[in-house]
Amino acid sequence: MKKKILSSFLVSLFMLFGSFASAQTIKLGILEDQTGNFAIAVVPKIHAYEMAVKEINAKGGVLGRKLEIVRYDTQSDNTRFQEFARRLIEKDKVDVIFGAFSSASREAIRPIIDKARMLYFYNNQYEGGVCDANVFVTGAVPEQQFSTLVPWMMEKYGKKVYTIAADYNFGQISAEWVRNIVKQNGGTMVGEEFIPLDVSQFSQTIQKIQAAKPDVLMTLLVGAKQASFYEQQAAAGLKIPMATSVNVGQAYEHKRFKPPALENMYVTVNYIEEVHDVIKSGEFHDKSKDFMKRFKALYPKEPYVNMEAANAYNAINLYVKGVAKAGSTDKVKVRRALETGISFDGPSGVVKIDPKSHHGSHNIFLVRVAKDHKVEIPKVWKDIQPYWLGQAGCDLTKKDDFSQYTPSKPPTK
Repeated sequence: MKKKILSSFLVSLFMLFGSFASAQTIKLGILEDQTGNFAIAVVPKIHAYEMAVKEINAKGGVLGRKLEIVRYDTQSDNTRFQEFARRLIEKDKVDVIFGAFSSASREAIRPIIDKARMLYFYNNQYEGGVCDANVFVTGAVPEQQFSTLVPWMMEKYGKKVYTIAADYNFGQISAEWVRNIVKQNGGTMVGEEFIPLDVSQFSQTIQKIQAAKPDVLMTLLVGAKQASFYEQQAAAGLKIPMATSVNVGQAYEHKRFKPPALENMYVTVNYIEEVHDVIKSGEFHDKSKDFMKRFKALYPKEPYVNMEAANAYNAINLYVKGVAKAGSTDKVKVRRALETGISFDGPSGVVKIDPKSHHGSHNIFLVRVAKDHKVEIPKVWKDIQPYWLGQAGCDLTKKDDFSQYTPSKPPTK
């Protein structure tokens, strides 16, 4: 009799514990700039995270558990990034962290992430090169944006290239990529200038560009102050075809600035909200139209849905697929599940995680801004892989690493 009572008690305890465990949420830590210098480009990301969570929870969550967002406004302040990263890890006990817009913010928290062995998704276009066991990247990288854009521009307009770039790791490493691709394609760099982030007056820079007479101007500028370059160059009558990996696709300058500030600018993006308006039929039209319909139903006042919103939406879904495959939220198990090459069919098609580098494949759209600031998509490169890190020697399936590499300082094989 005592054995039956004890057995019944243990079964009840087990069922109670199981019910309690299944009722616990999976905590997603989000560090993004709701306010601050980068807020214009980041707010759509925040909404995309929320949208993905709402959709997944409406379908029952994952492993019988709902998702819960724990979010802090980092205000484009790297000190706050570090403070809140520690809080998410030590106090909030999150299962995964998503976030950061600038590369400087990512690099401010990456040592904290790595020390805690926290799983982290960086969901932004960036300069590439991060080979980190704990980090997954859903944004586009140079071998997807510059290896397509730069040769195309040189073939169309000429082989003399001038680069102006933000003076920190994003601009410096991106400029290195441009420099190398120009050389590989038989071109010439006729100028290169790195601009501090707080600069907003560009008269001297414009004079230097005019004197150099480039065929193509690469603009790798970041933030609200540096964006003032575009209206100033238009007022000066520069009229040189511009190419970039950031503008239009992030802070929708073609919508915010008075034409013709961005006339004849070309940008390679993995998504912008106009995709289905410009591409009238087919796979890209259908997926973008469906995504935008659902997004606007939740956030009808969103000024613009950018490529980083698509990256954020993809990231949540990729993480959930990793949890489902792992059958657990254990960070190592989820990482290994993601390293099997998990993919998600998102707003602009399939994004698949490269096991070696933890970066995602992308369809890349070449966007041109016309004189009236309407956009065209003259070309789409399909399924462009994040090939460089893996080829250079980064293989996180075989060896942990926690570094950022550049073309001039690749991994040691």
